[in-house]
Amino acid sequence: MTSYLFSPAPVPSLPIRGQAERYPVGRIFCVGRNYHAHAVEMGRPVDKSAERAFYFTKTPSTLVESGATVAYPPETKNYHFEMELVLAIGKPGFRVKAADAHELIYGYGAGLDMTRRDLQLVARDKGRPWDTGKDFEQSAVCTEIVPMPGVVIEDAAIALEVNGQTKQSSNVDKLIWNIREIIEDLSLYYHLQPGDIIYTGTPEGVGAVVPGDTITGRVTGVAELSLTIAQAK
Repeated sequence: MTSYLFSPAPVPSLPIRGQAERYPVGRIFCVGRNYHAHAVEMGRPVDKSAERAFYFTKTPSTLVESGATVAYPPETKNYHFEMELVLAIGKPGFRVKAADAHELIYGYGAGLDMTRRDLQLVARDKGRPWDTGKDFEQSAVCTEIVPMPGVVIEDAAIALEVNGQTKQSSNVDKLIWNIREIIEDLSLYYHLQPGDIIYTGTPEGVGAVVPGDTITGRVTGVAELSLTIAQAK
């Protein structure tokens, strides 16, 4: 038996709708700027004919379940929400063709890519990694995973409210790189594995929240989420 200097952290995981077992999360991939209107609002329009999708990652320990209350994070004055469809991988795959991408799909969830926007933009403009702006505690919010083996979602409303006021409202059919294309392209860089989840991008309307705010959001036909922002610790 292996002994450790201190107890290892529990395996990050998400509940699965209708099942007692949980979905163990191995890696969290995020697709950057994957809705045209959001890319424009961030000042970085995307020309799909000349560019490939790009990605950043979050540490699995950043995962927090929908319904939680999280503290306003340190070292930021501009804490943003980004509502996303989350794809859960169920089978291994490498260099997967788009036509075969559905074979890797286990299911979906609804998620929030919470962002320290001021830190992200400073890093972006200096050509530095985004880690401090994106990969921080409790920044990857997700609902339960809804099993949909082999289902490719091509049309689903996606929306978010803050304190009941609509901030984001769009449709997954506006993804620049769709589900099949994301799996095909990401699998050129990585051997995708069961337990990988992919935040597929956020539509326009991102904005700041402050302590006391409540976020609600949904991907129609998948799941609804909520998150409450507490005072900084």
